[in-house]
Amino acid sequence: MDFRIFTEPQQGASYDTLLTVAKATEDLGFDAFFRSDHYLKMGSVDGLPGPTDAWLTLAGLARETSRIRLGTLMTAATFRLPGVLAIQVAQVDQMSGGRVELGLGAGWFEEEHKAYGIPFPKEKFGRLEEQLEIVTGLWATPAGETYDFHGTFYDLTDSPALPKPAQSRIPVLIGGHGASRTPRLAARFADEFNMPFGSIEDSARQFARVRAAAEESGRDPGAITYSNALVVCVGKDDQEVARRAAVIGREVDELKANGLAGSPAEVVEKIGRYAETGSTRFYLQILDLDDLDHLELLSSQVQSQLV
Repeated sequence: MDFRIFTEPQQGASYDTLLTVAKATEDLGFDAFFRSDHYLKMGSVDGLPGPTDAWLTLAGLARETSRIRLGTLMTAATFRLPGVLAIQVAQVDQMSGGRVELGLGAGWFEEEHKAYGIPFPKEKFGRLEEQLEIVTGLWATPAGETYDFHGTFYDLTDSPALPKPAQSRIPVLIGGHGASRTPRLAARFADEFNMPFGSIEDSARQFARVRAAAEESGRDPGAITYSNALVVCVGKDDQEVARRAAVIGREVDELKANGLAGSPAEVVEKIGRYAETGSTRFYLQILDLDDLDHLELLSSQVQSQLV
């Protein structure tokens, strides 16, 4: 079981803040630093100083860290052309010495597309499927050979399929709550399936769908890593939990119901129940990026009991 720190920089974070959190993530023994890929804040926060680009951020962190994995939950397929994305991610993988993972999703937040002039197509899932095929196909093309793809949305001819990542295969993450198309897509492309902000019961149901889809496609379901992304709010006592919940504008009872909240013992127990569904990796969504004491508590009192 491993634990990854997951941040939402569109809510308000500079690169320097993200660098501080990433270095703490590494120093405290967490497995990875991941970030969302959004260009517009959500909710009532001011979002200052404004958005940071996911892959530019990870490129910088690739040179400033040495051990932790780096990736996205999830890069929006609407933000980048697949050939460009393949180049960007491969380059960051080289810059990190082979520590990058790509979470790729269809894109859903229409307002951020309007705000920054990004096309928001009606048919997003089909584009996502073609992007996954192209990106992984470009990386897998043997050196010296070319890659062609002729689909509904994208067309590539005689691509040199360069550069290559440092890793022989960059892990690809797919996630979501969709009952049919999402599990089939995961069975085809995913090294990891992530259940975002789902209950224990919903996670068990969705993981079962992914396993069934893998079996139907002739793939070993055990070859896929199953993970959860959950907001976390832990404190040494009730007062500290309440204080941390208030800072992020959430209620303690709601966080306990929908995330990982409470004392370290409560959170360890709930993680254990998620683990019974087959989840072996947890993305701990940290919403207050200035509270490094929270990370230290998670490392010393939660992660230490489960790794």
